[in-house]
Amino acid sequence: MEAEKHITEFVEQLKQALGTNLECVTLFGSAVSQDFHADFSDINLLCIVRELSAATLDALAPAFHAWTKKKFPAPMVFSRTELERSADVFSIELLDISQRHRIFHGEDIFTGMKVPMDLHRVQVEHDLRTKLLTLRQLYMHAAGDEDRIRKLMLDSVTTFATLMRHSLIVLGEQPAVHKADSIAKLAQRVNFDAAIFLQLLDVRARKVKDSQIDVRAGFSKYLQAIDKVIQAVDAV
Repeated sequence: MEAEKHITEFVEQLKQALGTNLECVTLFGSAVSQDFHADFSDINLLCIVRELSAATLDALAPAFHAWTKKKFPAPMVFSRTELERSADVFSIELLDISQRHRIFHGEDIFTGMKVPMDLHRVQVEHDLRTKLLTLRQLYMHAAGDEDRIRKLMLDSVTTFATLMRHSLIVLGEQPAVHKADSIAKLAQRVNFDAAIFLQLLDVRARKVKDSQIDVRAGFSKYLQAIDKVIQAVDAV
């Protein structure tokens, strides 16, 4: 794919800038899943360095600037020690990366990484509640503008899809391969209407038009579903 060519070029720039200080570069997220769509999925990269200082950031800056000018999101940067000590606060992210990633440079330090699952449940609930609070604020800020409310749901649905997949894990269930299937599975387990989530994912995949969304009724069901998931995760 075209993105792979850009990643390879970026990695070469990093190697020239950092030399042996660059320990690992990995691709993660939807780009390494079966939900990847070239038109809207992000290309997420994680860079691991041995020593992370202001001088290291200065050395990385030109390559990062060139990368983000291509409209790719800025990669995350960790030192190896920092990453290993962060599993308790980034349990969702590191569990995802450990399960699905592709190494473009260096050692695979993610396969088999230990993630504290008791803290994983806490982070899932925290993120669900935080995203729900933000969702309500943005809805009120939209002041009844249906185009803005529709965009709010379309912009947030993949984040909630990720949290719903992790909610299944909290509930002792195995998530499905695709986002839509995981949402449907959680809806059956927790008893909520998944239709608006599935419709939003179809719009993002350009299978249906966004004009087909019933914004008012859809947003109401969106909120109700998220609240039910939070209650289920909180009860574990």
